[in-house]
Amino acid sequence: MEAGGERFPKQRQVLILFLLLGEALAGSESHRYSVMEETESGSSVANLAKDLGLGVGELAARGARVVSEDNEPRLQLDLQTGELILNEKLDREKMCGPIDPCVIYFQVLLKKPLGVFRAELLVRDINDHSPEFPEREMTLKILETRPPGTVFPLKTAQDLDVGINNIQSYIISHNSHFHVSTRNRGDGRKYPELVLDKELDREEQAELRLTLTALDGGSPPRSGTAQVRILVLDVNDNAPEFAQPLYQVQVPENSPAGSLIVRVSATDLDTGTNGELSYSLFYSSQEISTTFDLNSLSGEVRLIKKLDFETIDSYELDIDASDGGGLSGRCAVSIEVVDVNDNAPELTISSLTSPIPENAPETEVALFRIRDRDSGNNGRMTCSIPDDLPFLLKPSEENFYTLVTHGKLDRESQAEFNITITVTDLGTPRLKSEHSISVQVADVNDNAPAFSQSAYTLWVRENNGPALHIGSVSATDPDSGANAQVTYSLLPPGDARLPLASLVSINADTGQLFALRPLDFEALRAFEFGVGAADGGSPALSSRALVRVQVLDANDNAPVVLYPPQNGSAPCTELVPRAADAGYLVTKVVAVDGDSGQNAWLSYQLLRATEPGLFGVWAPSGEVRTARQLSERDAPRHRLAVLVRDHGEPPLSATVTLHVLLVDGFSQPHLPRAEAAAEQARAEPLTVSLVVALAAVSSLFLLSVLGVVAARLCARARAASAGGCSGPGGGLAGHLVDVSGGGTLCQAYRYEVCLSGGSEEKFASDLLAPLAQSLEPRCGASSPAKAVFLDGFLPWEKGLTLFFSFSLFLSSNGYCSSSDGGHSWNLNSEI
Repeated sequence: MEAGGERFPKQRQVLILFLLLGEALAGSESHRYSVMEETESGSSVANLAKDLGLGVGELAARGARVVSEDNEPRLQLDLQTGELILNEKLDREKMCGPIDPCVIYFQVLLKKPLGVFRAELLVRDINDHSPEFPEREMTLKILETRPPGTVFPLKTAQDLDVGINNIQSYIISHNSHFHVSTRNRGDGRKYPELVLDKELDREEQAELRLTLTALDGGSPPRSGTAQVRILVLDVNDNAPEFAQPLYQVQVPENSPAGSLIVRVSATDLDTGTNGELSYSLFYSSQEISTTFDLNSLSGEVRLIKKLDFETIDSYELDIDASDGGGLSGRCAVSIEVVDVNDNAPELTISSLTSPIPENAPETEVALFRIRDRDSGNNGRMTCSIPDDLPFLLKPSEENFYTLVTHGKLDRESQAEFNITITVTDLGTPRLKSEHSISVQVADVNDNAPAFSQSAYTLWVRENNGPALHIGSVSATDPDSGANAQVTYSLLPPGDARLPLASLVSINADTGQLFALRPLDFEALRAFEFGVGAADGGSPALSSRALVRVQVLDANDNAPVVLYPPQNGSAPCTELVPRAADAGYLVTKVVAVDGDSGQNAWLSYQLLRATEPGLFGVWAPSGEVRTARQLSERDAPRHRLAVLVRDHGEPPLSATVTLHVLLVDGFSQPHLPRAEAAAEQARAEPLTVSLVVALAAVSSLFLLSVLGVVAARLCARARAASAGGCSGPGGGLAGHLVDVSGGGTLCQAYRYEVCLSGGSEEKFASDLLAPLAQSLEPRCGASSPAKAVFLDGFLPWEKGLTLFFSFSLFLSSNGYCSSSDGGHSWNLNSEI
């Protein structure tokens, strides 16, 4: 036992020697690590081998171990990996309590050779404790005559966490009589005050139960609650009133004990017990209770001991006068200790708010108190700040001042202010003190993003590739942080039919615009949409700009021939009398091009002809005319190939074939069956005479019917203001082809009508239906004769008018038909 007792002191001496040598070798440099409290045991804190600059194997070779100053085995060193590992969960509140920051000091001891590595482990607080009130229920007795604005202190809650995780605010359950106000103490803690908003009425509600909630600043916040029981007292209706609410007394510091300081006096209009008054100190600290004595019957305040100006320069006594019915009145006694001017003014900051938001006038920046231990003029003080600063000092009671903003601050103009507060007394000689504070101006989202221009015009050539970058919009925000982060978006178009979401997209971060699919000039020549720019503030501010996208035409549509029709049916044959002179209009090739501008400018040329030099094509209009006078030697049938080409780059073209038949007269048969029918007609002269007579009668009847129908149509057109029309024989030149096989040319009745886009069905119902009804009893059931007549056809668009003509033909066999630019109506009328 004795040997063991001797060995332990030697070991301690060796350990102390090692520690001293290690500190000498390690120097004063230390490393700080941090870990959140409640981190699981076994978690890695840091790699000490890396910080020591040692290999992993060197730690074991040098016998490295962790030594804590409080000898608590909270940490251990993994010699295989060099990791500093937690041995247990750390409870910051248990280790450090209210102390912040919470730091554990430890050393890493190395042997062979000796070395000491000093380090600190900062245990960071987490919000693992909820606020707790000392009592689950607080009871307040409040007179029903208390006026609105009366403040009642409430007991504070406790939170073991620190910093932002500590209590930040108090709230109370919704009611119509009270609200709670959170106040700051000088030590930074917050306490609640219950403020009366509406007068109480015991007859209406004698008791109120409210829930007081304390909230901390954690994420998510924790809370604790307590019940506030308010008893409404119904007592006498006259409370004691002091002659003056504030008694100010100056007492020399050398006044003897027992000296009368002041006598307060209160009166009560009530009688009996309700009028018997007793005086007491409402709030009596140990210093006041050992310095002053208040007579409860007379209201005299006397000294118990001598005053010391240098220790306490003033006293504030709150004296309560209570009657026998429970009502009370209160006054304040301010006792100023008189001394000489031997102390400079003092300034104590009670609260400082920094940063402060811009654009917030009358914002409290700092609350401070000035004090001068002297008295009289020697203790009088003036407080000032430089005049060129946008701040204002507001004095309050007890030499407290509030530093508030004077007008709105603009962070974009100045983000920081250094304010020097100067306090000067009025003694002889004058003494002063200065205190400087720095105030940061926090950004407020008071600037909306501004676009570089209010309207953007972008040009995109049609048939573009998908996801093509077509342009960008740009907006800037002079705010900072999230308030200056601009996000772009597409606004809903004014035209609900515009599929904006499938046309363009915008990069929310950069404002770049992309075409999502190829655009077609012929379908959509231009479109407009709004672009919004919103910042990341709360609430977010935004602005908008107009973007107009103009689609540029590309020559992607070849000319389309409308006449003669290219529908694969039997070719249309144009009749030309052999007596036609040079320049006779044979027909007109009508073509359109879906493009615009030069890409839709068409020209016509004769590509091939059965007999060159007989016919010519006018390039601008497509009119086919005879180039010379016809003769009997010219072949009866001709085939012309006409090329239609636009002026795009590269040019596109289409080809149409015309069939021309030279006849001696329009009554001459020309189809293969016509000769046989003519021979039969000559063989039967009686039949021919009957057919001619029947055609004449039918013509007269049909002219009468068409006149009536035309008059009705004109009246309707004039009533609807849809334009004019003309009756039979409107002067339009046409070419008639008899393909009925009857041997006699049909009687033709032509009408020119004006139709706007989309009115074909109305034309059919208004004109042709009445005509068909009038002729239906006289029509047969065999195949009707067919004829094609086209005088002019123009493609229509919105706002333009379609002009075309139709012809009605009466054949010798009694059947008739009408055709207009590709649409036919068979009337099946027998005349």
